[in-house]
This record gives sequence, structure tokens and C-alpha cells, in this order.
Amino acid sequence: MKQLIFGGARSGKSRLAEQLTLAHGDHIAYIATADKRFHDNEMKARVRHHRQQRPRHWHTIEQPRQLGSCLRECDQRFDAIMVDCLTLWLTNCLMAEEQDAEAWVSEKQDFLSALDALQTPIIMVSNEVGMGIVPLGELNRRFVDEAGFLNQATARISDRCVFTAAGLPLVLKGPALTA
Repeated sequence: MKQLIFGGARSGKSRLAEQLTLAHGDHIAYIATADKRFHDNEMKARVRHHRQQRPRHWHTIEQPRQLGSCLRECDQRFDAIMVDCLTLWLTNCLMAEEQDAEAWVSEKQDFLSALDALQTPIIMVSNEVGMGIVPLGELNRRFVDEAGFLNQATARISDRCVFTAAGLPLVLKGPALTA
């Protein structure tokens, strides 16, 4: 099963994704997409918080860019895969366009292709950033647009999509959550 869990900041999406991932077994690949080059003190605290929340025995893979190839490498080697998060990965790819103008287009296509072919259960976390005002600045507007397009494309491939708000899950697509 492919699952997309999305919502706003501090909506409970990562906690829900971790709970859903636990149901698949103990041999879990946790793909962290944060790029250490962009860590300030606040981001370091977020990373620490996520590390403390998830089980220590999960296999953590730090992959800030090549998510599609990482999924292929993990496929059928783990009980499940959890990715946290798609919008950090998007940020990394957009920032890489300073050196490679096609970074985002090629990485997104590779990810969607790998996701479509994936046989291992996967739970993906993403932010919903398009519910507020249109931001100032070209890069900011592009990020909001691309995050929306990425969430739509990922949702089409996913078997279950869950929107979270205030720690509450709302299933938009697929089977209801149990307990």
C-alpha cells in the first residue's frame, strides 16, 4: 500500500505516519530528506525531535535529493518505507537548480516512476502549503505551486491519502484508518 499523509506544520502528520509504519513490522527504512547544509538551530531542533519520536531500530537513510533511486534500492529489502518529507525534498531539488536547471523536473519524474513501480509498502509525509495567501517572491510562489503539483501526482499513485489538522486524520482517499 502506498500512503500519503499531508497537512500543515505541526498538524500531527509525522506522528500518524510513524504509527501507520509501525503496523508493517520492525525492519523499516526511514528516509529523511532534510539537507544538513540548510540546518539552522531551529531545524536542528526539529531533526532531534523527529529522531527521538521514531523507533531507534529503524534504518535511517539521509537522502536529500535522489529519492527515486533511494526507493528503488530499498524496494523489497524492508517491511515498509517511510519518507519524511516530500516538501523538504522539493526544496532541496529547487535549490539545486542553481547548478542544474533540470534538477527538479528530472528528480520528480524519477521519484514518481519509482513510486509507481514500488512493491514495498510506503508511507510518505508532505506539507500542505497552498491554503494560505499567495506568497511574495518568484521562488516562494514556485515552491507553493510545485508542492501542490507534487502532492497531486503523489496522491494519484497512492492507495490512501490522509489530510491531518490539529492531530486529527481525515481520510480523503482509500480505506478508513483502524483504531
